[in-house]
Amino acid sequence: MTRSRPGGRVAVVTGAARGVGEATARALARRGLRVALLGRELDSLRRVADSLSTDTCCFEVDVTDEAAMQGAARDTEVRLGPASVVVANAGIAAAGPFAASEAALFNRVIDVNLIGSANTARVFLPQLLDTRGYFLQIASTAAFGSSPLMSAYCASKAGAESFAQALRTEMRPAGVGVGIAYLHWTGTDMIGARDDHPVLRALRAHQPALARRVHSPDQVAAWLTRGIERRATSIYAPPWLRLVQPLRPVLPLIVSRIARRSLAGLVTAELQRSTGVLGAGGRADWESRPPAPPASPITPPQS
Repeated sequence: MTRSRPGGRVAVVTGAARGVGEATARALARRGLRVALLGRELDSLRRVADSLSTDTCCFEVDVTDEAAMQGAARDTEVRLGPASVVVANAGIAAAGPFAASEAALFNRVIDVNLIGSANTARVFLPQLLDTRGYFLQIASTAAFGSSPLMSAYCASKAGAESFAQALRTEMRPAGVGVGIAYLHWTGTDMIGARDDHPVLRALRAHQPALARRVHSPDQVAAWLTRGIERRATSIYAPPWLRLVQPLRPVLPLIVSRIARRSLAGLVTAELQRSTGVLGAGGRADWESRPPAPPASPITPPQS
């Protein structure tokens, strides 16, 4: 296989401490790649790295910190070699009414899911140019039609899709492939409370049975890895989502109509109690962020 395909040299996976990131790192390692694991939970990253039967390294790094990401990229190349595959998987989600959500949490979702993906691409592109490699942006069906009560997540995933589409056209002449993966309901801790959390439960309530099905991280990783092997421009997890693409002009209307039915019975107080970050991975990121600097006092002008 060529250097730009699995079986070449090195894969980098962000958000690799758990869920789809962990499963994808395992799948790529089984195909013989050396794997660099990036994430916020160092103990979990080490556990994953120690279990892989390949050369690995792991970095506790915040994808929104460009300087730290530059350091991780340099260290990856020194320890394992230049990246041939980069999977921008790191992401968090928050649920609840926009008006009741903390501004800092809304901004953090955008920063991790969109700015973090751009940082990942920026710091690893020099290596991908050398290897004529492949960059995979993990997006979501949230980019197809925005769901109420998930405004930050939907906005970030739509932005990540648009970013990757632009990057694909820019990188094609240089031989770097850019793919976008569209994930639907996936059994990670992000939706672990799907049957109890009022927002997740409501959003799934009126979806067809096929659309409500939850797929395991291992199954999703298998779809992603097959797409990586083909340097696919689009990867659908599950594959039937490919059939939804032609309907995208009308999907926002369909999603809005279904959501209105689903959310009609929700109690405002229950929604406000459940507003916040979803899943253990999201909480780990939210709780480990640096504290906001104190506001500077306003000095009145001197007369």
